[in-house]
Amino acid sequence: MTLAEKVRYLRDVEGSLRGLERPLTQLELVKAIAKELGQNISQSYISQIENGSRRHMTQATRSLLARFFKIHPGFLVDDPEGFHTELTSDLRTVEGRLDRWLLQGAESFAGDPELSEALIKAARQNDTRKCLLLLGVILDTPGLTDRLFESLMPHPHEHRQGSRRGGRV
Repeated sequence: MTLAEKVRYLRDVEGSLRGLERPLTQLELVKAIAKELGQNISQSYISQIENGSRRHMTQATRSLLARFFKIHPGFLVDDPEGFHTELTSDLRTVEGRLDRWLLQGAESFAGDPELSEALIKAARQNDTRKCLLLLGVILDTPGLTDRLFESLMPHPHEHRQGSRRGGRV
């Protein structure tokens, strides 16, 4: 992953964490850094990083962005060529990708604690793929989703959000 991709990803995650349901814009990032950390960085500098015209940043900027995003400064560099975060086995690679996808979804839906927690629980399973395949079978079985929801949810009347189709979950 390049530095540009990492900064765009961090803006995306930060927007989700702040409940925006969209990435934080470059201008919002600049304003938030000024307000929360009392330091300045220009929107054009962020733009240069993200469009790849500035491939490296100063140590001061790296430190500032790391403090704002609450990450290790070492993350804010291009990954070496051939660097992979995935494990080598095909099954583990699928599991890792599924887990990351579910955790990103949990961040995106932080405003819905029940849904976010369910996604985190699925990501923590030893066999995430098997869990999602089971969900597919449940969804393919007519009426099973509603029956399971009614019998397994401790307080279904407190459930805040139904699906878009007729309020069913």
